Amino acid sequence: MNIRLILNFLTLATGAIAVTFTSIWIGKQSYSWLPPQAAAESHLVDDLISFLVTMGAFIFLGVTAVLLYSILFHRARDTDFSDGPHIEGNITLEVVWTAIPIMLVLWIATYSYQVYEEMGIQGPNHLLHLHNPIKMVMANSDNSETPEITSKTTKPMEEIDVLAKQWAWVFHYPENNVTSTELHLPSDRRIRLKLHSEDVLHGFYIPAFRVKQDIIPGHNIDFEFTPIRPGEYRLIDSQYSGTYFATMTANVVVENSETYHQWLASAAKNTPSPAPNQAVAEYNLKLKNGIDSGWESIQPAAPPLVNFPG
Repeated sequence: MNIRLILNFLTLATGAIAVTFTSIWIGKQSYSWLPPQAAAESHLVDDLISFLVTMGAFIFLGVTAVLLYSILFHRARDTDFSDGPHIEGNITLEVVWTAIPIMLVLWIATYSYQVYEEMGIQGPNHLLHLHNPIKMVMANSDNSETPEITSKTTKPMEEIDVLAKQWAWVFHYPENNVTSTELHLPSDRRIRLKLHSEDVLHGFYIPAFRVKQDIIPGHNIDFEFTPIRPGEYRLIDSQYSGTYFATMTANVVVENSETYHQWLASAAKNTPSPAPNQAVAEYNLKLKNGIDSGWESIQPAAPPLVNFPG
């Protein structure tokens, strides 16, 4: 009898260790499922996703392992047609399987809220200036690269005005008086966007940066982040803002400081002209062909006048 108990214990312990390490491995793999980390804040969201994937894998594999263990080692014999033991209930078991999920939910909620605070994402009832999440993260870090990263994020900020309207993004660089429908950003420099909506609720979302901010009509919202990976990315409107909201996208170009300032200087020489706008083109084509979609369509705002159409 003692040998059987020992074997059962060893089986359960081995299974628990295997499930734990497999879950951790799956959680680490989740980093490869996401776009490249193009902003300093990206790791906050990626770490949260990895944590959630690890927890989910642990629960799934744990439940599956218990079922397999029960089927393999505690199944009735083929000739056993008797009823199982009559069990009224088990208070201890019910308390345990109620307490564990509650603690898991509280753990996930606390961690998620910490990330939310460190990202500094604003909601409609929190229209205040954002803090710098990177300073908070780096303050408690022992990473040898901390001084380098901190020094980069404390450089003078690049301020850019962002106007969202149905259905176009317009970016204004006040220092050079340049307007563009393509967002250019210097790498390794703190960016402050002054977000404004001309009409309805829009959502500023760049998946590669892991940053998302609702833009609320009637409010100017400051939003900060730090691009760290040169390349081309995509900005989309994460909120349904009307019929042609799917056309409301823009290129995001992250480049080194020298290339960025060369682009600004070159764009400043251009005479402002109407930028191509897919929503306007589709709306005009609908009118030209007499297409009746069966629902009301708001006329898109006029194409913006920009120095650089992208």
